[in-house]
Amino acid sequence: MFAILAENKIREAMLKGEFEDLPGQGKPIKIDDLSNVPDDLRASYILLKNAGVLPEEMELHKEIVNLQTLINRCYDENADDGEIISLRKKLTEKMLRYDMMMEKRKAGSSNAMISYQNKISRKLGRYK
Repeated sequence: MFAILAENKIREAMLKGEFEDLPGQGKPIKIDDLSNVPDDLRASYILLKNAGVLPEEMELHKEIVNLQTLINRCYDENADDGEIISLRKKLTEKMLRYDMMMEKRKAGSSNAMISYQNKISRKLGRYK
């Protein structure tokens, strides 16, 4: 019954022209290679990616990269030592949390996870 209702709504929208001038119209669809993502995680990966949400470990990794960038800029701009010490402390805490998370998940032993981490690291500007 829901399929019939959905199909009717789609037909109505098509007749009204609501699908005209959509972003990306006439361009090829970019298909992501998910061969390195385990089968049972692919659907959730796609949902998170479409929502613009990173997995927890990748969000934490992104914060680590941002903190390292801030620390590097502090040295470049001769910032006070208190600020650098505070940023280093935050960086150390995040790195420890990240390492504990990875160890708990035993992600280091999975080739798929290593490949996935390397792709994310490259996109964030840091390759492990």
